[in-house]
Amino acid sequence: MTCIIFIGFLFIYLLAVVGNVLFASLVSAMPQLHTPMYFFLWNLSIVDVTYISAIFPNLLSITLASNKKISFPGCITQLYFFIFCVDEEILILTCMAYDRYVAICSPLYYPLVMSKKMCTIMAALSLLTSTLNSLMFTFLTYSLSFCPSSEINHFFCEIRALMSLSNSDTRSRKILVIIEDILFGFVPFSLIVTSYVFIISSVLKIRSTKGRFKAFSSCTSHLTTVILFYGPILFLYIKPKSVYSKTQDGIISLLYVAVVPMLNPFVYTLRNKEFFGALKNMARIHGYNILCSIRHS
Repeated sequence: MTCIIFIGFLFIYLLAVVGNVLFASLVSAMPQLHTPMYFFLWNLSIVDVTYISAIFPNLLSITLASNKKISFPGCITQLYFFIFCVDEEILILTCMAYDRYVAICSPLYYPLVMSKKMCTIMAALSLLTSTLNSLMFTFLTYSLSFCPSSEINHFFCEIRALMSLSNSDTRSRKILVIIEDILFGFVPFSLIVTSYVFIISSVLKIRSTKGRFKAFSSCTSHLTTVILFYGPILFLYIKPKSVYSKTQDGIISLLYVAVVPMLNPFVYTLRNKEFFGALKNMARIHGYNILCSIRHS
């Protein structure tokens, strides 16, 4: 049974890493995809690789080996990357929602508003905010006192699980976590929902059915990613506590830690004519170059 679980986790991890690295590489290699939306998708792919790589190698080791220990520095490092990646993913998804809002609600101003400089600034601010926030929580957790043989009731070093093990007074930190949930969870989610309210309103004003479908189809990949990412998180905080809540929390956490990074590359590319069109052009150009080199050799 352990071997089957290990193989399943390994398959998810490899599929997530290979899928996201391949997608990011193709976006970088294809000039036709050097657009704001694909720029943010490229950032999201890099975050997904970091996200799952911060947790899954240790999880695979625990699953296969009998030794289920993790060092305190290793746990703190894992916590840092987890918080950083969650914050970065949320902020990038919010940037993408704004991109879709401008593209559909103000298409004439789109090239001006979503310029290369503006996209770079948005990505840089997301990166800086995520870095500072994760450093703050990592330091606050590092300063807590723990017993040498503490057992984490989770499959990775999650901040609430760590706080519940501490001998220190964690009331102020728990309040800070609630504030964090509002600032990095509720506020960005509200902005995304608001963006889609305006997007749907603009789409419904389009007279032709074909035009409405084309406009909204440009949002389906982003909307699917938002649902996949926020769905388990919202359920995790809304569901009532029970005797089995710790086990349920672990399973639900596994969805947004592993399943979402694994599915994202497929969500971006599935039925995406723009992506496959650019891929065909790249294949045609490379095929032509190879043919020319053969003829000249």
